[in-house]
Amino acid sequence: MIEKLAKIQIAMLGLILGICLIIGAGVLSNNFKKNEITVTGSAYEIVKSDSASWKVQVLTKAPTSVAAYNTLKAQVPVVEEYLLNAGIKKEDISYLGINNYPTYKRDAKGNFTQDIAYYNYEQILKITSDNPELVNKTYLEIPSLVQKGITLQAFAPEYYYSDLNKKKAELLKAATADAKVRAQGMLKATNNRVGKISSVKMGVMQITPSDSNEVSDWGINDSSTIDKKITAVANVVFSVR
Repeated sequence: MIEKLAKIQIAMLGLILGICLIIGAGVLSNNFKKNEITVTGSAYEIVKSDSASWKVQVLTKAPTSVAAYNTLKAQVPVVEEYLLNAGIKKEDISYLGINNYPTYKRDAKGNFTQDIAYYNYEQILKITSDNPELVNKTYLEIPSLVQKGITLQAFAPEYYYSDLNKKKAELLKAATADAKVRAQGMLKATNNRVGKISSVKMGVMQITPSDSNEVSDWGINDSSTIDKKITAVANVVFSVR
């Protein structure tokens, strides 16, 4: 009985080994049949933004709605004059709608009451310029208007590069070339050569500040800096000769 069990176990072990050899041979055969190499290449370039969008909000408040509105109408021209003196073109300045709302008083417990403490009026001036450097300089200096009694909020400017689509195409080409160089280096030790491209898949484009190495699976589209780094990634499959 024991001898019979031993023979069965040996037979099963042989069967398992046979299956493993068949699978291994199949995988090895598939690798040879595929005869391809997948490489990731990258390329980047520093570009300078050629346009800017910037918003400045003028804010006023007064005990009455009329007084708050009149103060706003008196202060907005002062802000415009400052922008013009700074070099911003008049045609680059546009005015968004006026917004107004009351601020209510609080009781001793800190809860709002139905009594109005003062009225608020706001208006935004939007600057769209092809001179990002000038916009940045004006943005940094505009807080000096506080000395003239102007209350304002200067939003951070946004900077854009208009030739982005063309640059993406150029960088994708460069990233593909980089992938080929990497593939050549990998195959050199095996005496193989890089063949034709089987497929190319573009990775997510990263547009970051020029000194940043940040990456994101969803891509980055920085608009906070004038100088930007555009990075392209290409996943390339080459045939092997």
